[in-house]
Amino acid sequence: MTSQQAAWIPRHNPWLVALTVTIATFMEVLDTSIANVSLPHIAGSLSASVDESAWVLTSYLVANAVSLPLSAWISDRVGRKRFYMTCVTLFTISSLFCGLSTSLPELIFFRVLQGLGGGGLAPSEQAILADTFPARLRGAGFALYGMAVVLAPAIGPTLGGFITDRYSWHWIFFINLPVGILSLFLSSVMVEDPPHVVAAKKRTAGKPVDFMGFGLIALGLGSLEVVLDKGQEDDWFSSPFIIVFTILAVIGIAYFVVWECNEEHPILELRLLKNPNLAVANCLMLVLGAILFGTTVLIPQYLQTVMGYTAENAGMVLSPGGFTVMICMPIVGQLVSRVDARLLIGFGFLVLFVALLHMSSIYPGIDFHTAMLYRVYQSIGLAFLFVPINTISFVNIPPSQGNQVSAMVNLCRNLGGSIGISALSTLLFRRAQMHQSYLSAHTTAAGLAARVAGTSDFLFRAGSAMPDAIRQADGQVYQSLQQQATALAYVDVIRVFALCCALALPLLLLARRNRPGTVAMAH
Repeated sequence: MTSQQAAWIPRHNPWLVALTVTIATFMEVLDTSIANVSLPHIAGSLSASVDESAWVLTSYLVANAVSLPLSAWISDRVGRKRFYMTCVTLFTISSLFCGLSTSLPELIFFRVLQGLGGGGLAPSEQAILADTFPARLRGAGFALYGMAVVLAPAIGPTLGGFITDRYSWHWIFFINLPVGILSLFLSSVMVEDPPHVVAAKKRTAGKPVDFMGFGLIALGLGSLEVVLDKGQEDDWFSSPFIIVFTILAVIGIAYFVVWECNEEHPILELRLLKNPNLAVANCLMLVLGAILFGTTVLIPQYLQTVMGYTAENAGMVLSPGGFTVMICMPIVGQLVSRVDARLLIGFGFLVLFVALLHMSSIYPGIDFHTAMLYRVYQSIGLAFLFVPINTISFVNIPPSQGNQVSAMVNLCRNLGGSIGISALSTLLFRRAQMHQSYLSAHTTAAGLAARVAGTSDFLFRAGSAMPDAIRQADGQVYQSLQQQATALAYVDVIRVFALCCALALPLLLLARRNRPGTVAMAH
């Protein structure tokens, strides 16, 4: 690094820059979850089945996954600020056309464009923060950014349900317009390219384009997202569709790794993974993404399917957890400048492990307050993970590779989220079937007959005719059996997530200690 690059100081207050990029972060991460509860409304409005409307989610995730690793390469070629503002523009305009769509293919097309724009935001934003803040404040800057990343998926389902119920599904996309316009205005004023980004743009000018890398990453990650999103729905490898896409994913990703490690001008600088801290940070972010997105889906889903909550009320259970993150994140931002980040990560995973074990005592009769506390306890652990993991990922990394590091870490977080949600769906279905078979096999005929007789007698006394009372009693007893089996399946999934937290802890032994208060990026 030259002395000019080392002495570079941004013209604007770092906190204003952080606030600027956090606005777009919140908008983009929110869009990964806000459409979930609106799918039945979208399907009905566009004359499509609910299964077909799921491609509204899948198309966004696929495009997002493909654009994430490409963002660093494009940013180096055209300049970070120009690339970032282009992504915000594409995301905002695509949101407008998503809301105006009158058919499902039209909506899916604009969701793909929206995903391509959204995928380039997070890596650029993290690289901007890493360059803008001095080392002693970098953790606090990432904390502000982290609040948006953790809060957005938590409130997305609630906000989506509220907007859809009171207005229409179109407005879940229209709300991005004022946010995107504000982000564009602030970015044009606040964001600037540091000298090493300008130098990278000049250095890469005229260099050949890695078209093979483009094609392989699009094929591999796109196919993987389709497999993860549609696997359970199509019964995994019983479906030729899933088998074909699995083969494409394996071939695409494997060949991409080999190609990029030998390419002179790679799209994704995989050789950086020789740095143990970056390799560990990616693994930890994969686990964090799986647990963050998995539990964000699990809790409202449990409350709706087992306890009969509305989508809006189920989402409200997550809200206090969001406030907990808001309280804890600034504290973590201060601590990461004073304490070894590995200790903070260890504490975060330990708290999350204990919180998930505590949640495994969940049962169908829990009240709103208890369910809310489950999420609050988890949120304490989540708040201690995002910032420290990002901190260790930049240890001994040249500033010129900041875009590459951010792209890798964000890609792992999103892939982790897809894996977590896919694992949740698969385990719930399989374990619920297993528990239902077990409960049925261990329920005696006499005991079952007694329950049916008691229920039918109650319904008869309540005014139902005896034949109707018997039929209703059979249905209620079977429904109760299903509810118990489903509740036990949720407990199994929660324990799997807890085990993932425990398995993540030994990885910290492979990471090197960062020096709090010193520059994390190599010069």
